[in-house]
Amino acid sequence: MAVNKRKLVKSRARAAPNEAIRWLGPFTDYLRSECHLAENTTAAYQRDIKRFSVWLGKRHLTSLTIARLSDYAAWLHEQNLAPPSVARHLVTLKVFFRYLQIEEVLKDNQAELLGSQRLWQRVPEVLSPKVVNEFLNAPKQYDSFVLRDRVMLELLYATGCRASELSNMKTMDVHLDESFCLCHGKGDKQRLVPLNPSAIDAIKLYMKDERPRLVANAPTTPDWLLLSRRGLRLRREAIWELVKKYAARAGIAPSVSPHTMRHSFATHMLAGGADLRQLQEMLGHANITTTQIYTHVDTTQLKKVHQQFHPRA
Repeated sequence: MAVNKRKLVKSRARAAPNEAIRWLGPFTDYLRSECHLAENTTAAYQRDIKRFSVWLGKRHLTSLTIARLSDYAAWLHEQNLAPPSVARHLVTLKVFFRYLQIEEVLKDNQAELLGSQRLWQRVPEVLSPKVVNEFLNAPKQYDSFVLRDRVMLELLYATGCRASELSNMKTMDVHLDESFCLCHGKGDKQRLVPLNPSAIDAIKLYMKDERPRLVANAPTTPDWLLLSRRGLRLRREAIWELVKKYAARAGIAPSVSPHTMRHSFATHMLAGGADLRQLQEMLGHANITTTQIYTHVDTTQLKKVHQQFHPRA
């Protein structure tokens, strides 16, 4: 019996969560109640802290120096994470350590000394206008909900909105006569984005011919613009799946996502002469430095054109 008790104690010791996991619940409450972060952002922070806990192991949070945290950054790269993902993990860690300072668990926030997010950025993937046109024409008559899917793709490119913003867009947010729509972004911040004629025509046709059939399947009258086959809100995950489906059909790289359309929208707007501040407003960026990455994208495109056509390039 004594042996069994010792085994039970050892088993519980192995199963005991480390310090990061023990603080995950209170930290999540802090993000929701004090920081008022969107649910998707909160979920991303939770995943980041869980990954951090794997690296942390049995180490104590108070023992972490900037050198050890730099090892964590290197470890993230070894996990084959993309540079933007590494950057977000480091931002999460800074917020987590700041919270632990508030709770007086840590005296100093060593994570604040980690490199700037900009050091880990990469130029986002962008589709050419020609490829975008092929992508927008990918839904065909034999698709179950061709009109809805065309609206989905048209709005992603016409507005640069996120998948979650498109999923939550309501019919009352779309003002076709005035040629604009309202996007509800992070922190429920509302912004106005113009609509082009192609998107307006697609929405009108969908609202007239296909959406009423989807509404008929709903248990109650839905407010959402894009509906599932059961008349419910088209989920963010479903939008990602449909984008992947039509990207494959158009022969586009499998890495394409709804965010690729957002990147393409921003880059094409800048190439067409849009002001950076105006673009910041349309994208819903809180900081202009986030928008400035698209100036690097545009520079990359210009270099390619120069190399291709200049006689001495």
